[in-house]
Amino acid sequence: MTNRAILAEALIAQTPWAGAQRAHLAGDASNRQYERLTDPATGRTAVLMDAPPEKGEDVDAFVRVANYLRSAGLNAPEIYAEDSEFGFLLLEDFGDDLFARVLDHDPGKERQLYEAATDVLVHLHQAPLLSLPSYDPALMTDLSALSFTKYAQGIQGGYDHAAMDRFQTRFSDLLHQETSGQKVVIQRDYHAENLVWLPDRDGVQRVGLLDFQLAMLGHPAYDLVSLLQDVRRSVSAGTEMQMINRYIAASGANDHDFRTAYAVLGAQRNLRILGGFSRLAVDYGKPKYIDLIPATWSHLMRDLEHPALIPVAQLLRDALPEPTPDNLAKLRAA
Repeated sequence: MTNRAILAEALIAQTPWAGAQRAHLAGDASNRQYERLTDPATGRTAVLMDAPPEKGEDVDAFVRVANYLRSAGLNAPEIYAEDSEFGFLLLEDFGDDLFARVLDHDPGKERQLYEAATDVLVHLHQAPLLSLPSYDPALMTDLSALSFTKYAQGIQGGYDHAAMDRFQTRFSDLLHQETSGQKVVIQRDYHAENLVWLPDRDGVQRVGLLDFQLAMLGHPAYDLVSLLQDVRRSVSAGTEMQMINRYIAASGANDHDFRTAYAVLGAQRNLRILGGFSRLAVDYGKPKYIDLIPATWSHLMRDLEHPALIPVAQLLRDALPEPTPDNLAKLRAA
């Protein structure tokens, strides 16, 4: 038994799941691992999160944001037990009905689920702010540049430094211009594989929230982009437009300004994802993320059609290689 297994056992032993059956659950892009614990006597379940601090994981951030979301009336997992020193949490189990799985089996539920998820954002954005770092133009620009330093570099063995410098200057100005103003708590990975459908609950409680520990303060459009420009599952164009309309109507946001920010933040997010997925593949040996790059590119190209992105659109089309099969093969071999 490893040291971490011993530490996990020590935490579980202090809970009603001391004699539970344990089964591995699928992980994510982080260093976290998950297990489902089932009490053989009652059938009650819980989820064990194993988040090693020595690998950069921080359960304190998860606890803080979970408590905030719950206090705001949203459905983050209840925390049954925690060991912040060694990086373990025992959490409420929302079950297996991730939005992505529900919609794989019943695509006809798309509008219902996305309306519920959009309503969660409207609700969250009316809540008092939590003290968090800001997802500001400087940080967003730096993360967007990963599309040069990781994505283009991985395919071409280098990148156009002058083009990246021009991009960063122009994009920073654009972000300052189009995404300033109101700040809200953004969860940053708000998409169909981090949302659980709980139809037996009411209102915004029907959406179980996961993977929010990297929350920051940012523009209200950011999580809606994350939800609707989902690289893991294709959201219909009709649903995307309906949900943007729904959010604007419910929140009272300025229509033109919100749609412009949505496109600019879409470009920012998809540039970051191009670089992030390339880094996961090349630096961390997780090549499965390369399979999601074509969808990311497709979203990016559509965002770049918005007039607000004219200052950077052609520069990016010229500087970043298209993810052709040959180029993706080069990325896998990098």
